[in-house]
Amino acid sequence: MAAEPWEDELTRALAQQFDNRIERFATYVGQNFLAADCAAVYDIVEALRDKWQFDYLVDLTAVDFPNRPKRFEVVYILYSYARNERIRLKCAVAEGERPRSVVALHATADWLEREVYDMFGIEFARHPDLRRLLLPEDWQGFPLRRDTNILAMDNQWVRENLGIESGQ
Repeated sequence: MAAEPWEDELTRALAQQFDNRIERFATYVGQNFLAADCAAVYDIVEALRDKWQFDYLVDLTAVDFPNRPKRFEVVYILYSYARNERIRLKCAVAEGERPRSVVALHATADWLEREVYDMFGIEFARHPDLRRLLLPEDWQGFPLRRDTNILAMDNQWVRENLGIESGQ
């Protein structure tokens, strides 16, 4: 099943405001999303919050596509209580690229961006406290990258820190 174009008052207004910085508006299985230039994400999230009442950042995650030139896709899921509507905002991120943190707009982004950093290694510019959240500070690598062998990482950490062989 392929995504279909999404067009309504919101998409027309955003397209006009952000011109070519939004690449695509689509809907898939009834779920609306837009794909944008990462440099525009902060401004788009701010506009969605201030003008369109998308006042809750539900989730922020990433997906690894190692064969793409921009390897990662960062996904922001926003919800509007007033509209009872949810949308996803996606942006492609190259290795080493640092999307701007949205913590200043949504406090919920704090730990969500830390989790994405911890699991994928994506750093967020202007994040107030970007450090590991789930793994030990001395953990090497990023377990949700598709080219990572998580079992080898776990075995190495168990040997080095617990002095035993892993039970895996």
